[in-house]
Order: sequence, then structure tokens, then C-alpha cells
Amino acid sequence: MVHLALYQPDIPQNLGSAMRLSACLGRKLEVIEPCGFPWNEKKIRQSGMDYVDAVEIVKHSSWEKFYASHKDVIDRPASRIVLMTTKASIPYTDFQFTPHDIILAGRESAGVPDEIHNIVDHRIVIPVQQGLRSFNIINASAMIMGEALRQTKEFPT
Repeated sequence: MVHLALYQPDIPQNLGSAMRLSACLGRKLEVIEPCGFPWNEKKIRQSGMDYVDAVEIVKHSSWEKFYASHKDVIDRPASRIVLMTTKASIPYTDFQFTPHDIILAGRESAGVPDEIHNIVDHRIVIPVQQGLRSFNIINASAMIMGEALRQTKEFPT
């Protein structure tokens, strides 16, 4: 099932918004640590409000553990990791999503390192007005998740 992964998120409020987005869409959320803030269950619950109990959150202690969990598979198709990045040339609306895709969002402050950028299966971009950088990570995630669900017809029930 298409879902979202956050690479070392910097802003706890964005994690809370990602939890809400994932819960409302009936999707799993993966968090690749370390986070740019302490993972405090009480504060995470506050940030995620009452959506915390409605979303499956899978934490990975490193990129390597996250990557291995999706690439070293025996009993299911390997997931495609699709990076949202301003350094891509393929608009998200031209990309063909599959049910096994993981939409990867980089750090709010720095994206992902080049070695991750180079190893992911696909890179997509949201075109923006010339001279502007990008959307807020959660707005971008919502736009791309919406398109992925539209294409795969995996709407919440």
C-alpha cells in the first residue's frame, strides 16, 4: 500500500501533521531516525492529537535499516522508494505510481544526502513558480499522496 516515510524530520509539528495525514488516508507512516528533536511520547501525542492512535508508525533507527526492510524482501514485492525532491526533473503528475510505492520526504532543513538521492528508485518534483524553492513538506506530501492514491485507486474506506 502506498505510504509516506519521513527522513530525519526536523520539526515535530510536521511529524504531527504527517501522522494526521497518514491516519486520515489510512496509511502507515515510517520515520527514519535520528529526528532533529527528542522523541518524547507525550509531546508526540500532543503534536499528533487524537490521530496518534489511528496511525501505524514504524520507526527505523537509521536509513540503512529502513532501506534493508524494503529491499531485502522474500515474501512480498520489493517497495519502490520515490523521493520528493526539488532536484528531480519528473513532475509528480507525470509519474506512474504503484501500490508498493513509498513516498519519501527529506529533512525540512536539508533534504536527503546525495548517497540517498542516488540510491532511491525514483525522484519526483512538484513544479513551482520560478524563483521559489518548494512547498512545506506536509503540503507536498498531501499533494503527492493524493495523486498516488488517485492513480492506484487505493482510497480510504
